[in-house]
Amino acid sequence: MIFIGDIIDNHYSSFHISDPDGMSGGDELDLAIEHISKWVALFPKADVIIGNHDRLIMRKAFEGQIPRRWIMDYQDVLDAPGWNFIPEAKYDGIHYIHGEGATARTRCKKDLISTVQGHRHPEAYTEYVVGETFRIFGMQVGCGIDRHSYAMAYAKDHPKPAIGVGVILNHGAIAFNVLMDL
Repeated sequence: MIFIGDIIDNHYSSFHISDPDGMSGGDELDLAIEHISKWVALFPKADVIIGNHDRLIMRKAFEGQIPRRWIMDYQDVLDAPGWNFIPEAKYDGIHYIHGEGATARTRCKKDLISTVQGHRHPEAYTEYVVGETFRIFGMQVGCGIDRHSYAMAYAKDHPKPAIGVGVILNHGAIAFNVLMDL
């Protein structure tokens, strides 16, 4: 199992305008841990690509000149000891990234490697690029959160997100999206 990033929102610490009547950082973290515990129970071992929302606290700590050794690891904070929090992963010739900066179709063509990414909430697709001696794909997985949730308050005027997952089978020979019925 690979989570493609942004498993927590950090709304209270966002660079977007936060709700002054919203949850505190502690309340939001408690709620995130409660929700994540269900996923940890289902997937006790997983790779988690660190997304831009996941990085917010570390980024602010860095900007505040707080040394790294003062900061707990994601696994410890979120009570997910079997989860491996990493910036990217490569398995079976497929590059898994969160995806800031470009679409999966653009990135796979540029890097000439199959690429799976999230970040762009309203986009979900699998697009193949075929050459004489290769076949690669770019997969955008959408997101896994309801746009009316507290965590998506900053995006209430953004396009509707595609809620679903990406599935990779046979070591990358088969790749497709499964979107949730809405």
